[in-house]
Amino acid sequence: MGALHNGHISLIDAAKRDNDLVVVSIFVNPMQFNDSSDFQKYPRMLDEDLKMLEEHGVNAVFIPTTEEMYPTNETESFDFGILDRIMEAKLRPGHFLGVARIVKRLFLAVNPDAAYFGEKDFQQLAIIKELTAHENFNIRIVGCPIIREPDGLAMSSRNLRLGPIYRKAATLIYRTLAATREKFHILSPDDCEKWFRMELSKEANLRLEYFEIVDYETMLPVEKPIVGRKYIGCTAVYAGEVRLIDNMVFSI
Repeated sequence: MGALHNGHISLIDAAKRDNDLVVVSIFVNPMQFNDSSDFQKYPRMLDEDLKMLEEHGVNAVFIPTTEEMYPTNETESFDFGILDRIMEAKLRPGHFLGVARIVKRLFLAVNPDAAYFGEKDFQQLAIIKELTAHENFNIRIVGCPIIREPDGLAMSSRNLRLGPIYRKAATLIYRTLAATREKFHILSPDDCEKWFRMELSKEANLRLEYFEIVDYETMLPVEKPIVGRKYIGCTAVYAGEVRLIDNMVFSI
């Protein structure tokens, strides 16, 4: 959705390693915003984005208008099962419907062999994999690792909206995720979740929306972890009025 940073560049670099041609789409999708003010405030830096993409050897940039993407009233729906009832989906009704609608249209417009998405939006990545299977798209979906600032904060276009006080406070998200990952070896998932909430509550400039530990593959809640199996701790936190998401892989 633009306001590009090194996290986006890492997706481009991965795509360039695997493919002959790389296309980047930039479209701030109104259908995936629950809050119209959030849509209005979302950073838009098209000139800077285009310069960055040229510098990094992108072959083409697709910048459709809203009218091109949604020429008529949208009625298409999808069934993503539990993925559309937990965490982000539960707190942002309709968000993933908006994601699925625009990704389907972008895929149909560009017809890529492979598509690259960041693992920071882990639930979104799972939704896109389901969408691709459901629509029988012959597209390889590639998840790419989270890229972080030197202090651990996950790179995000929304970070541009953080004032100095909230930017400093936001580093606690990564530190608490990392500490909870260590506690996952000795505490139950439920106790880990309680501990995470307690630690975040100590920072007055942050407000936790959720933290859940789920199975890496199924996204189902974890009751008793299995040695060698992957899990993922996912969180959404408000730093002031800016909503930040992050995650980290857990295992025992």
